[in-house]
Amino acid sequence: MNIVGKVVVITGASSGLGQATAHALAGAGAKVVVGARRLELLRTMCKDLGQPEEAAVQTDVTKPQDLEKLVKTAVDLYGRVDVLVNNAGYMTQGNLEEGRVSEWDTCIDINVKGVLYGVNAIVPYFKRQKSGQIINIGSVSGRVVYPGSVVYCASKFAVRAISEGLRQELKPYNVRVLNMSPGVIETEMEANVDVEPMPASAVANTIAYAIGQPENVDVNEIIMRPTLQES
Repeated sequence: MNIVGKVVVITGASSGLGQATAHALAGAGAKVVVGARRLELLRTMCKDLGQPEEAAVQTDVTKPQDLEKLVKTAVDLYGRVDVLVNNAGYMTQGNLEEGRVSEWDTCIDINVKGVLYGVNAIVPYFKRQKSGQIINIGSVSGRVVYPGSVVYCASKFAVRAISEGLRQELKPYNVRVLNMSPGVIETEMEANVDVEPMPASAVANTIAYAIGQPENVDVNEIIMRPTLQES
């Protein structure tokens, strides 16, 4: 697999899918630089994975400067950066008529603007290198609208649009872009879901598959659901 030695930056890495992805990629020989708000959890994870403590960076994806620092840390440590996994996310539920404005703001700030800030931080390096890969964690909710989750769905529709736009815009720089769209996974705060969720490790291994493809192979869309999930 085309993973050994790659430098991978992961947001939202202190738990759930981000943590599982860090484990999968480090286990495959990547050098991971991880960001999240809970620094001590990141440091413990880096120790467990045999990564330097400096590879743990306290990161709030709603702050552009935090993402710039996270990416710069990877470059300072290893001289380059190969992959960004925009994983940090937030789910809000409730009908629009409930007017949960502060939750809407948080959802958009993390799920949409956080992705854009990550892209803004890393693209200059990728353009200079003439290589790189951006993996945005979307959702099947970026394709299907569920009552009670409209704002969350809207944020994931936006991630899908951002991913496709990047795919087209960054071709001159040999940059690959994936919109990863999982269904219900064991780390998501899904209410009233009747299907058995997928393990986060299954999604992480699929991300590793996409990273591991030859440089002239660009996996753009992956949709995966629990077998019994209908929509």
